[in-house]
Amino acid sequence: MKANQILASAAFLGAIAVILGAFGAHGLTDKISPEKLETFKLGVSYQYYHVAALLACGILSKISTSERLLGYAAVLFLIGIFCFSGSLYLLSTRELTGLGFLTPVLGPMTPIGGLFLIGAWVMMGIAVLKMKN
Repeated sequence: MKANQILASAAFLGAIAVILGAFGAHGLTDKISPEKLETFKLGVSYQYYHVAALLACGILSKISTSERLLGYAAVLFLIGIFCFSGSLYLLSTRELTGLGFLTPVLGPMTPIGGLFLIGAWVMMGIAVLKMKN
């Protein structure tokens, strides 16, 4: 991914995190259990954290010699956000949305998403180590 694509993705996913955070705080409090609401909020928190990492990848891509590695890290962050946070959103609202039948698929997506996020952080670290001053 190119720097501008990374930055635009981060901006878009940041806006979605704000929307989902507000939805969780105002639209779900009386519709799902407190435990499921905490799961939903965890998805929002992790999305925010990794949007910040995407922003860092985009900014570093503009100023570094490791643009390709940072692009790979950004792709891993995107996949990780969708798998990790996305599965938490769907798992916590499955009764409300009628998507309970997806539980066997969504359950494993959370740790898989976590592995992508770990890989993204490692790739970003490698990219930074390879940067020239």
